[in-house]
Amino acid sequence: MKKPILVVLAAGMGSRYGGLKQMDPVDDHRHTILDFSVYDAMKAGFKKVVFIIKHAIEDDFKEMVGKRIEPYMEVEYVYQELDRIPEPFRVPEGREKPFGTGHALLCAKEVIDAPFAVINADDFYGREAFEKLYAYLTSHEDDTLYRYNMVGFHIENTVTENGHVSRGVCQVDENHYLTEITERTRIEKKGYGAAYTLDEGKTWFAVPDGTPVSMNCWGFTPSFMDELESRFPAFLEKNLDVNPLKCEYFLPGVVSDLLEEGKATVEVTETSGKWYGVTYKEDKQVVMDAIRAMKEEGIYPDSLWSK
Repeated sequence: MKKPILVVLAAGMGSRYGGLKQMDPVDDHRHTILDFSVYDAMKAGFKKVVFIIKHAIEDDFKEMVGKRIEPYMEVEYVYQELDRIPEPFRVPEGREKPFGTGHALLCAKEVIDAPFAVINADDFYGREAFEKLYAYLTSHEDDTLYRYNMVGFHIENTVTENGHVSRGVCQVDENHYLTEITERTRIEKKGYGAAYTLDEGKTWFAVPDGTPVSMNCWGFTPSFMDELESRFPAFLEKNLDVNPLKCEYFLPGVVSDLLEEGKATVEVTETSGKWYGVTYKEDKQVVMDAIRAMKEEGIYPDSLWSK
């Protein structure tokens, strides 16, 4: 079995946050959240990282993130660009953004030849998440079914005080396998915990503490790339005419299709660790305070990449 690869989705723009949040420093050494994720992955056993970025941020990204990591891990860069779609499809006039996380991952197909983990660049997952991913990817292979993994975070550990978030709320069976994932696009922290609304806040539905949610922290075999590629034309055929400027090919949507078709299993490895992110500018201080506390506890060195 080949050694697992870490794949980082880093091409997105943080529209609500107001900039390239994946390159925003969160400590005095100008480490980004991504630095901590890659450091944790390296400590868990990953030796290679693939960054999916845009050409527009290439120079800044390599200067601020890549060159620090290159002495410690094998680093490869691939590029998600709007026009990387199959023939005979064409980019709709007026469209500015690429086609979502599934499209981003598909852009890395040529460099992924081993089991791999997928994470967002702007999410802090914690060491335990990478240890669980690495352990799964080094001990499971496809058989009559595709054998995938997802690290599930408890809902109460993923919400912010500063606004609403979008989360994939998971249904898991008694054997810890994912049965359903439902995207809730407006979840907020309430006095009694977390809740979501489907009608702009007129009605709220509680999401109980302990409910696992997806934070795009996945473990796949290379078979997933073949499925992404084979299903993309049908997605474009169906959606370009209906929603030409905003339709997105989401990674969890492909996972859900595979589950419904009985072609794959997704074992959910739950973690009680706390997720941190910068969905809103006001979240940054929370992240910085948490990083400082973890350094004081000895979880991280003051400077991650010092020899």
